[in-house]
Amino acid sequence: MQHTKLFSGTHTWYVFGRDPDKLPQIIDTNQYLICDNDTNLLLDPGGIETFSAMLASVASICEIKDLKYLFASHQDPDIISSLGLWDKATPHAKLYAPWLWEGFLKHFGCHNIEYVGIPDEGMVLDLPSVKLQFVPAHYLHSSGNFHVYDPISKILMSGDVGAALEPPGTPMFVEDFKAHTKKMELFHKRWMPSNSAKNDWISRVREMDIDILAPQHGRLFKGDDVKRFLDWFEALEVGVATPRGDQTRTAAAA
Repeated sequence: MQHTKLFSGTHTWYVFGRDPDKLPQIIDTNQYLICDNDTNLLLDPGGIETFSAMLASVASICEIKDLKYLFASHQDPDIISSLGLWDKATPHAKLYAPWLWEGFLKHFGCHNIEYVGIPDEGMVLDLPSVKLQFVPAHYLHSSGNFHVYDPISKILMSGDVGAALEPPGTPMFVEDFKAHTKKMELFHKRWMPSNSAKNDWISRVREMDIDILAPQHGRLFKGDDVKRFLDWFEALEVGVATPRGDQTRTAAAA
């Protein structure tokens, strides 16, 4: 499991992904870790199939006992089906996740970790060096969904917004935005069901100072590509099913 440092200052951000040992049938995912004075937070820790690689990668950076918080943006298995294993590895931790999904997420196993339901309007999590904002992103694509904004690093972890399905070995950052849109279009048209929810999110996010937009699949956006993405997403008509059910898989192989 590769990891890349995204920010280093009062606290540190890492992204994990591009696992060369991942089964080819499993969609590649990005997981994120914030380290802040021995109070660490793992964002969208991933599916059960990636747990062993993630545990080893996180342990190479910090003590597992210092992993105090987990965050799940929504209920999908690629986000959080590893919960039952983290429940054993970090029984002292708290899981911040949408209140809507508590009864569903606990099917993955949550006997020790304390579940903290995020209210629909969002909330703030105080770490030693930064106040993280859990930003509402409902219906993008889940009916109960949140993103995470860090006003110090200026990183927005954007879940499935900005996602692209690409083959193994893809670079971590977008290098050619125009070419990259072809790898995002089908995903966003099919998986984002609401133009009104999309436009509400864009209005909220345009008010933030963002250096890095960090989705859960594919490449990250930085600098001017953040605005390029927002402009592209705003113009895109979403909630559009295609007649061919295999087009999302085709995009992953492009």
